[in-house]
Amino acid sequence: MFNNYKEIVTKAIIGKGKKTFKNDYEVSVDRDIDTVLGCWVINHKLKGEKVGDYIKISGSYDINIWYSYENNTKTDVISNKMFYEEKVHVRVKDNASVGDESDIIVRSLKNPSCIDVSNDNRTIKYTISKELGIEIVGDQKIRIPVSNNEEDYDIIIDEKDIDSEIEDGVNEDYLKDKQ
Repeated sequence: MFNNYKEIVTKAIIGKGKKTFKNDYEVSVDRDIDTVLGCWVINHKLKGEKVGDYIKISGSYDINIWYSYENNTKTDVISNKMFYEEKVHVRVKDNASVGDESDIIVRSLKNPSCIDVSNDNRTIKYTISKELGIEIVGDQKIRIPVSNNEEDYDIIIDEKDIDSEIEDGVNEDYLKDKQ
């Protein structure tokens, strides 16, 4: 029967969420573009921190856009390092609060990728999509039931005590008494 509870303070996920972000960009080049041949994103880095009542996610990645020019006879690649900042509100569970000691863990659930690209003369317009997962780890108090009918300590029996218990319990005249 559980009559008591013990409270334990532990680290636990107190808030968790995910969000897809779509951002539009454009870049200009010094020549007329015929066709955009490809767009890829590499080297994604990110981190999160609590700012006020929201989580700020800061990150960067490298964007590479391959295009043709001079009537599709030549190609070139534009490479840019892109920086971004996203703000999200993550709901916390069980009336927990996000404090300065809380850990903010941000993961890329779907790496940034180019989902749309177009060109107009010397300008390339593109859209980057990414899905980020945010976990907030903080102190959480949990209650566990404990039983009252268990002894807190086990009894320790020394070998010396066992030997003397055997000596005291042996009746040497046991067989004589049975005859």
